[in-house]
Amino acid sequence: MNYRERITSNPEIMLGKPVIKGTRITVELILKKLSEGSTIEDILESYPHLQREDILSSLAYSVDVISKEEIIV
Repeated sequence: MNYRERITSNPEIMLGKPVIKGTRITVELILKKLSEGSTIEDILESYPHLQREDILSSLAYSVDVISKEEIIV
């Protein structure tokens, strides 16, 4: 899945946090909902203009960011 088709970042929207294109819904919000136990279906019900692919793209984006992290000890 190419998350770049669905995730964007613009300093003028949500202070540059990554969001679902065409919305002000942040990747952070989606991840928070999932970490609190919400299912994909719960999120889609709460935000009906989102698609399943938007949520999966948020997860893919997060994996990409974390995989590039460097830990300095």
